[in-house]
Amino acid sequence: MGSESDCTEVILGVDGGATSTVCVCMPLLPFSDHHHLPDPLPILGRAVAGCSNYNSVGEDEARDTLKKVIEETLSKSGVKSSAVQAVCLGVSGVNHPKDQERVLNWLRDTFPVHVKIYVHNDAVAALASGTLGKLHGCVLIAGTGSISYGITEDGKEARAAGAGPVLGDWGSGYGIAAQGLTAVMKAYDGRGPQTMLTSCILESLGLSSPDEIIGWTYADPSWARIAALVPVVVSCAEAGDSVANEILNNAVQDLALCVKAVVQRLQLAGEDGNGSFPVVMVGGVLEANKGWDIGEEVTKSISKTFPGTCPIRPKVEPAIGAALLAWNFLMKETSANGHR
Repeated sequence: MGSESDCTEVILGVDGGATSTVCVCMPLLPFSDHHHLPDPLPILGRAVAGCSNYNSVGEDEARDTLKKVIEETLSKSGVKSSAVQAVCLGVSGVNHPKDQERVLNWLRDTFPVHVKIYVHNDAVAALASGTLGKLHGCVLIAGTGSISYGITEDGKEARAAGAGPVLGDWGSGYGIAAQGLTAVMKAYDGRGPQTMLTSCILESLGLSSPDEIIGWTYADPSWARIAALVPVVVSCAEAGDSVANEILNNAVQDLALCVKAVVQRLQLAGEDGNGSFPVVMVGGVLEANKGWDIGEEVTKSISKTFPGTCPIRPKVEPAIGAALLAWNFLMKETSANGHR
């Protein structure tokens, strides 16, 4: 750690998704707005840890994960916590002011009192990764879980889904994979059509019979473990399996519906429904596959209703989006207070 890094002012961005938590450290940026960002963005350090959604792993583990990933990032960056000016955390499971307060309480003793800490849902960081720190438009996240979140220029917010697998995140990785497993059980029982999913999922899990899926599922029903089967469902659909195709078609409709609901509630497309607005697409489920591009199909469905849809696949990760938000929030606060 040299004297230069000790006096560098930095910002931190944290993206706490349902599967992993990423933290990045950036120098406090010397530019006036998001249109003048340097390319590439200067990243001093980056660290990755496990899940920090306390609904999934409990409060103690979530808190320890956030503290650990921040500590490791600062260590890799060669800066002390006193160099941090602002932190923005986008954490899945933060859905209410009480959730924000909980995360703030975990981290208050991690930083000196001057450090500004902003806590949001991880969808906010994902949106910022596509708009490079500008909070306007809509984001769709479809990874292990799914959520759509939108915000207007004047700060009105809305969201759809994001309530976890039990409460209907059906377009998510968990939802797709769980329906794949269910289809195998139905075919085995004679309640549903035969499907390639049976042999492909069994082979993927190293099992010999569908009745073994029950034990495999409940031995560890964590969301990410189930969601890891999405590529198997996609490959069966690409090979022409009608059951797998139906699962993916349903997922597309569910995901598109989430975005449409948010756009409608916030009137992001204007009163006539033809105005343009960004839709940031984030998450493994939306990444392009050879023959079945779920993200592309979702975009087509949204565009039929709202022709002004401008899909964005972010060039930076959500943790960097969170860091840019930390910078934006800090600039607004300091300019409002008449300094910096």
